[in-house]
Amino acid sequence: MQTHGLTSSGQPTLIPFKSLLASAEVVIEQHVDIDLVERDSLRGHEDVIPANLDERIKKLLDRGFYKPIIVDETTMVILDGHHKWTAAGVLELDKVPVVRIDYLGDASVVVDVWPGCGRDSVTKHEVIEMGLSGEVFPPKTSRHSFGFELPEIQIPLDTLKT
Repeated sequence: MQTHGLTSSGQPTLIPFKSLLASAEVVIEQHVDIDLVERDSLRGHEDVIPANLDERIKKLLDRGFYKPIIVDETTMVILDGHHKWTAAGVLELDKVPVVRIDYLGDASVVVDVWPGCGRDSVTKHEVIEMGLSGEVFPPKTSRHSFGFELPEIQIPLDTLKT
């Protein structure tokens, strides 16, 4: 599998990935920008599971960043990647790779709840409000579907420290 990261000038590469449209049997080539942003600029909306965090730290130490964090482009609320973001804090990384999406405006992005989380539903607005509030939902409350596969990247951890 081909991996991607940053150009020699530190700019994000454009990464092609395929997305199936729900309304058609068509495969469309798309590009996504992966940006390096200050870890502290992101806002979590959900707590993490300590055992999963420990595993994520081990994977990052072993492989570097291999999948970006998905965030709302307007608020920088994390939609997918809370364990990666928290692990980056434990590892004292200054920057993290993100994919920014139009969370509220993109109908192909769907939020649901995980079975057994104690809620019947959660809305996109509730996710954003929680992220902006400084509070967090319990772990594994929101479950997002993005309609695309997250591209693999290869970013060594030492490049994420300033």
